[in-house]
Amino acid sequence: MYVSPTGALVGVGVERGPSCAATTPTPLVKEGSFTDPGAFIGRTYDISSDGQRFLMIKEGGGTDQTAAPPQIIVVQHWTEELKRLVATK
Repeated sequence: MYVSPTGALVGVGVERGPSCAATTPTPLVKEGSFTDPGAFIGRTYDISSDGQRFLMIKEGGGTDQTAAPPQIIVVQHWTEELKRLVATK
């Protein structure tokens, strides 16, 4: 899998044999789904171990200035919180 110059995520199979041959590229995620690869170190997507799901960075193209910005909540030391909340015997 790779990101095309247009920003589409594309899959290509490899046929085994006396020599390797690539199959026809198949678009997996439409064009424009990825941010500028030059803006990040490394790739801007990841693939689940079973190859069925993708996690990616997507351009924010919304024009609604009143919408709340995206949020992420990071919970650190959650095991300590769990110990506090769970009754001990």
